[in-house]
Amino acid sequence: MRILLVANTLPPADLSGVGEQVLQLAAGLRARGDEVEILGRGEGGARGPKLLFPLTVLLPLWRRLRRFRPEVVQVHESDGALAALLVSILAPLLDPVPRLVALLQVSYVEEWRAVRPLRWRNLVLGRPGGVEKRFRWLKAPVQIAFGLLSAFLADRVLAPSRRTAAELERDYAAERVAVVPNATGASIRESPPTGGDGELPAGALLFVGRLRLRKGVEVLLWALARLAQEEQHPQLFVAGDGEHRPALEDLSRHLGLTSQVRFLGRRGAGEVATLLARSRALVVPSIYEGMPLVILEAMAAGCPVVASAVSGIPEVVADGVTGWLVPAEEPDLLARALAEVLGDAAEAKRRGAAGRERVAREFSPARIAARWHEAVGEGTEREAIA
Repeated sequence: MRILLVANTLPPADLSGVGEQVLQLAAGLRARGDEVEILGRGEGGARGPKLLFPLTVLLPLWRRLRRFRPEVVQVHESDGALAALLVSILAPLLDPVPRLVALLQVSYVEEWRAVRPLRWRNLVLGRPGGVEKRFRWLKAPVQIAFGLLSAFLADRVLAPSRRTAAELERDYAAERVAVVPNATGASIRESPPTGGDGELPAGALLFVGRLRLRKGVEVLLWALARLAQEEQHPQLFVAGDGEHRPALEDLSRHLGLTSQVRFLGRRGAGEVATLLARSRALVVPSIYEGMPLVILEAMAAGCPVVASAVSGIPEVVADGVTGWLVPAEEPDLLARALAEVLGDAAEAKRRGAAGRERVAREFSPARIAARWHEAVGEGTEREAIA
């Protein structure tokens, strides 16, 4: 089968979970014998900044449709809405008529709702910054409109989790939604370096991700402050950057955590792999997610996960088996889970090993490619009409 994947963000130019999933899925499909091409930004693709991708991809897409003649065109995230519209308009001129698939990692209605103060009891843990407020009132409405358009046009909508699928059905009125989880394990980049961050101490905790409010890093810092009251002072390494970093550094100083918390900034995929291999646990205190790729990468590395029980995370992390799940925005409960991780290295190792086994069994590129074929199927409404 000839498959064209259209995506705005692709490694190595972009450190993007969406882009990583495009490459992982492509690897799995190619291993099955499918012919896969990827259309993104850069040579042979869209020109210009990420912001203009929905428009600048249209001409390269038309050229690729004529040359490659794909049987399936899959757009990723709301940025692919205009590409989906072009495929729909051109369908009568194309031979074969391609099936149109939209893979949506999140509902932007939920992203919009997640831009709010984080609260615990009577305490405000964190507030949206200027960038996040502009996202809520300017970018999110556009992304929601694009998501609605993608869901309306697609022959099949794919979501990474059952929870996200339900959100897309509710928020985008999507009717043909199937669950195809994210994958990890394909060799799509260089091996991780053995050097760098060699000072990472035994028992250190790790956060990886863009520093934005919905990632819940404020909750994690307050949890560390609760542990400090009990004379526990674990080291936390924060790998990532973003608009919320200055506020998080201020909060770290306010809570007296500067000797415990180190902000590493943006790190490459190989460096993240090294950090995961050396950490006691990955902490994911988000208030909203789709299916975070870093969780799968941590489990593949044998690193146990402590995460909020939100969105698709409970469909990956099994509480008490492959990690720890806690309610979102609850520093006390997060601190309790972290104390268990830090206090029982053997149990943390056991759950990490169970996570590695589960990823290999259920979230390999080969398994996810098979799920993709089951979901997309061999026939569609558009072909029947044509």
